[in-house]
Amino acid sequence: MRKPLERQFLAGRPIDCVSLLDSSDLSVAQDHCATFLTKFPRNSSNIASIGRIAIQSFCSPLCEYSDKESEMLSFIRLLKSMLMVSNAVAIVTFPPSMLSPSSSTRLQHMADTLLSVKAIPDGDKELEKLLTGYKDINGFLNIHKVARINTQVPVILEAKTFSMSLKKRRFLALECLNQAPVDGSSGTSYGTSGSCSGSSKSGALDF
Repeated sequence: MRKPLERQFLAGRPIDCVSLLDSSDLSVAQDHCATFLTKFPRNSSNIASIGRIAIQSFCSPLCEYSDKESEMLSFIRLLKSMLMVSNAVAIVTFPPSMLSPSSSTRLQHMADTLLSVKAIPDGDKELEKLLTGYKDINGFLNIHKVARINTQVPVILEAKTFSMSLKKRRFLALECLNQAPVDGSSGTSYGTSGSCSGSSKSGALDF
């Protein structure tokens, strides 16, 4: 970080890990988060660091509470309310396919910043024609929503979809999707042909 203020926020790194696999409900995680966030009150004049909470695979079927969707929604709602009065952030990942469509939509609606990750299928000939550097791409990152503070003006991003590739098996690189060049010899792109005419017969409006 270049700015002293950013270095100040990220100087301290309080880390506290807890497993939810053996919990029959989310009350333990709720109490744990509440205790952790008391260390970072927002009304404090001296901000030494920012608390960070990371919850991975929140609705995983390996957890005993995975079939209690109402409790999971209540937990996220309560966690968000606690974060609003704390100098802390939280990142939560969950597979949407493990929830009902209504619960998945409600979870996404409660997020301030919403991202989705999709793996790229192997041997997809259509994508290989569409994208430059297809063989180096491991997946896609889509930006659905970006947090805005003290304003109602939405963020207009230059790009919402990025390709993810692993560099030297150590670094994850994000790049804007690059479209494959057009085949000038045939006048078409990506190995496909198209026509703006609804009929095979030539006419004055064909182009």
